Amino acid sequence: MAELRRRFPVSAAEAGHADLHRRALVGAGLVAGERARVVEVLDELERFVAARPELELLSARRGLRRSDED
Repeated sequence: MAELRRRFPVSAAEAGHADLHRRALVGAGLVAGERARVVEVLDELERFVAARPELELLSARRGLRRSDED
């Protein structure tokens, strides 16, 4: 988590699977003025995690919200 926060302008935390051995659900979020910037940062973050030899990225999901949504 610390490496993600240090390297990328995101909030990151373990969000689940704490009861499973050697598995973690990681959540990351960020706010930007343009959608393209959010996509760019999330793309870089996903590539960074996937490239780590000590990790196996099983899946990645994204959800984008706009400030005018409820």
